[in-house]
Amino acid sequence: MLTLNQAVHNLDELIKKVEFTRLQVSPHKIVQIIGVSKYNTSDDVALLYQAGQRAFGENKVQDLKEKQDALEDLPLSWHFIGTLQKNKINNLIDLNPILMHSLDSLDLASELDKKLKLKNKTMNCLLQINSSFEKTKAGVKPTDAVFIYKTIEEKYENIKLKGVMSIGANSSNKDDIVKSFRLTKEIFDRCDGATICSMGMSSDFELAILNGSTMIRVGSSLFKSN
Repeated sequence: MLTLNQAVHNLDELIKKVEFTRLQVSPHKIVQIIGVSKYNTSDDVALLYQAGQRAFGENKVQDLKEKQDALEDLPLSWHFIGTLQKNKINNLIDLNPILMHSLDSLDLASELDKKLKLKNKTMNCLLQINSSFEKTKAGVKPTDAVFIYKTIEEKYENIKLKGVMSIGANSSNKDDIVKSFRLTKEIFDRCDGATICSMGMSSDFELAILNGSTMIRVGSSLFKSN
């Protein structure tokens, strides 16, 4: 189980690594840390809040609701980072996440926009890109990504696109991982007005930052208890 001392240590160590890495890119570069809390308890999130972490991500709508309810007294920024099933769209809209990371098709965008309109709401989203070309990963094809990004911006006014997201290549070869991140960054640079390039997890966030990430999604590095 996580303790406050461990939470403080984990966050400090992570921030040191992020700072060291981002300064290799630019002293003006900003990288936001999202704590991936999906395998952890509300008590663990509260401890990391005490340590100074403010933004957390969940990959299931029900888990997001449970943690929001349990921690409603804390000023946390909640992100939705998992695959969104169409039958859960209304539930997610009601939870008002600050950012939805996993908009992975025009079909989902159409359904989401339709239900947002009915509720007279908007949602900040990232377009998920399968930049590693892996069948097990969700996301739009890199060759279609800029077209889909522009289409969503033009057709679905209740969706507010803020940028792109991808998951690094599942490979022991560093070059493969770097290649997937660079491809996402190239697409990000071609999406007018995009401000967030969300790439990098506990195993590869330093590579992600070096290759253009402005937001990392980190779970085990923050929540480890030994």
